[in-house]
Amino acid sequence: MNREVAEIWSDAIGTAGTVIRYGHWGRAVLAFPSEQGGAWDFENNGMIGAVAGLIDAGRLKVYCVDSYDAASWSNREIPVEERARQHERYESWILGDVLPWVYQDCRGAVDVLTLGCSLGAFHAANFALKRADLFPLAMCLSGTYDPAAWNGWGERGTAAYFNNPLDYVRQLHGDHLDWLRRHVRLLLVCGQGQWEDTTGSLAGTRQFAALLAEKQISHELDLWGHDVPHDWPSWRAQVAHHMPRFC
Repeated sequence: MNREVAEIWSDAIGTAGTVIRYGHWGRAVLAFPSEQGGAWDFENNGMIGAVAGLIDAGRLKVYCVDSYDAASWSNREIPVEERARQHERYESWILGDVLPWVYQDCRGAVDVLTLGCSLGAFHAANFALKRADLFPLAMCLSGTYDPAAWNGWGERGTAAYFNNPLDYVRQLHGDHLDWLRRHVRLLLVCGQGQWEDTTGSLAGTRQFAALLAEKQISHELDLWGHDVPHDWPSWRAQVAHHMPRFC
């Protein structure tokens, strides 16, 4: 399989993050790992293998990135507003450094599908909703979408608000909402088995889908069975099932 590994510097973070590209042609997918994961996680846990046929056929190019969760959303020592500010440094890396590298690799600007599992699903949804001009489609597996509920504490300000889909989507209206309805689509997938309840993913996915429905934002809710847990084998099956539709 065609693969390239790059270390891409971030002035915002002050260090380099890893990006791994799989494939030579096809629909560009930006893949976020589960909580505190790294760029190698998708390959090591079989996610790349699950779509290897699409990659080898030139239908799909997957760009896996490091997370920054340990310094942002997973850092319980800082209040939720500071976590959101830290996340914005990660956002600067993705938009200012990773995306230009993707464009260069694709020989021009292209629409990019976002993909993530667990906390990565939050990233996939948040980037798509905030920048639907760049990421018109998000594939979100077993996500939760309310950072304030992740053992959050402290006063919440604008950074927390604008990175909490349950907050800012609820307030969408007017021309921007109309534009978003035309330009973004989200696929929300979740099992109903072990750990999907204890992680909050099942309830969170249902809640998020209901909010998107209320705002008439294009989305699809796909709940798998009670024998489908919150784990990599489930996500492998789900990405293999859905990805052919989008590339």
